[in-house]
Amino acid sequence: MIAQIAFWVFSIILLVSAAMVVTSRNPVHSVLFLILAFFNAAALFLIAGAEFLAMILVIVYVGAVAVLFLFVVMMLDVDFSALREGFQRYAPVGATVGAILFFELLSVLFGWQFATDAPALRLSQMPAQVENTRALGNVIYTQYIFLFQLSGLILLVAMMGAIVLTHRERHTARRQNITRQQERRVVDTLEVLNLRTGAGVQELGIYRRKPEPALLPAAHGHDDHDDEAHAHHPEGEH
Repeated sequence: MIAQIAFWVFSIILLVSAAMVVTSRNPVHSVLFLILAFFNAAALFLIAGAEFLAMILVIVYVGAVAVLFLFVVMMLDVDFSALREGFQRYAPVGATVGAILFFELLSVLFGWQFATDAPALRLSQMPAQVENTRALGNVIYTQYIFLFQLSGLILLVAMMGAIVLTHRERHTARRQNITRQQERRVVDTLEVLNLRTGAGVQELGIYRRKPEPALLPAAHGHDDHDDEAHAHHPEGEH
């Protein structure tokens, strides 16, 4: 009874948070609702007895993917108003694709049926000497090892494609020339000067020019009186 109540509670929260992910206007809120959905899905996996999948969902998706999404959304200065400008123009295309996906889901829902041996498999006892994680590893890395490696290769190609598509060459960026740095000599970069004690930068001809009076900030308060005093009493008069 308690497991059924927990299942319905976590399921309802999962559905609501998933709906808020796609309906929230603030992308930061969408990522937070996504994290909430992951936690509730992990709780459903625990109720179903798949503790390995629950921990993977929390560690990988919540601890890495969702947090990465959150950092990217918060750190990048994305102009979402500019992204929404073409919403009405592409709305018919999006509605068409959504309708096609909806009818595909309906066809799968009405064409789906239980396997004949499903009740027997559901009631079968699990071996006591084999843990859930070990059994899952034996199936993935023995029976489906090639499909598992193929899925990893597909994800690698997708990641490389995303990097290539989003990479922008900056012609104004200054790049480091390692060969030129290694070929540089000391006499080309270092100059030793013999200066007398107390010599300032003015003798070397590199002193900074005085700014023009028009560019100086206006003085306030006591500075005005000090300037007037210096104006009426030039240097040398007491």
